[in-house]
Amino acid sequence: MLKSFKPTWMVESIYQISPEQLRQENIKAVLTDLDNTLIAWNNPQATEETIEWIELMKENNIKVIILSNNTRKRVGKVASILELEFVPNAVKPFQRGFNKALDEFGLKKDEVLMVGDQIITDIKGANHAGIASVLVKPILDSDAWNTRLNRFVELKIMNYLIKKNPDMKWRGSLHDRETT
Repeated sequence: MLKSFKPTWMVESIYQISPEQLRQENIKAVLTDLDNTLIAWNNPQATEETIEWIELMKENNIKVIILSNNTRKRVGKVASILELEFVPNAVKPFQRGFNKALDEFGLKKDEVLMVGDQIITDIKGANHAGIASVLVKPILDSDAWNTRLNRFVELKIMNYLIKKNPDMKWRGSLHDRETT
């Protein structure tokens, strides 16, 4: 039952995912959560690291699309700054936002990767949609009020999954061995 929350990979940060790793997996597009995955939840400004990572993806013809449960206004503001396509109000973990992204951008499930910091929304949604997923550590230790309950539940689920799947370890890239 809880295996629907298990990510394909666990990587410490989205910035550790390289075009080479994505090509090895035949990934042509990255769906990324916004808050605490791509940028801090409480700051609409992207870091230099974020901008460099996005530029690297663009240079390598890997499409980056923000898939967020947040509003069009919030996501659109950041997407405009970063010059990215986006799907707001995605209602993750339901398939609606995932399907909209696939349809709107002409993507195939096996060529897409979802990256997010929450197993309840991002990972479960990707698994339900049949898309590979990467769980990343949140950029900040703090969360918006509406995410705090999810974090409490996620901790219980993660403890269970790690106990049942000793291979679930944080890594420095998609193909690295575990990190400390």
